Amino acid sequence: MVFPRPEWEKFRERIAELPMSAQWWKRIFLGNAMDVELDGTGRVLVSPELRAAAGLEREVILMGMGRHFELWDKATYEAKEAEAMQGETPDAFKELSF
Repeated sequence: MVFPRPEWEKFRERIAELPMSAQWWKRIFLGNAMDVELDGTGRVLVSPELRAAAGLEREVILMGMGRHFELWDKATYEAKEAEAMQGETPDAFKELSF
């Protein structure tokens, strides 16, 4: 996940308030968080450690998800999307009209 700084601060506070039973998840989210920089052409520079942890290869997808972004390896995303499309529509979407 990629957060603008103000949204990260909100998310970080929510994670920090989780109970001790979620301690490992707190470590995963908070302990592995890193600031990223934009280069001179506006590209996000993702560290090798984060790329490896996320399984990012050459082609990626940056997807807006409301208050944050998701950064996916393109092949992984396409496989997950195809799997989701083959499954049943979640109940939350059954009453949504377009």
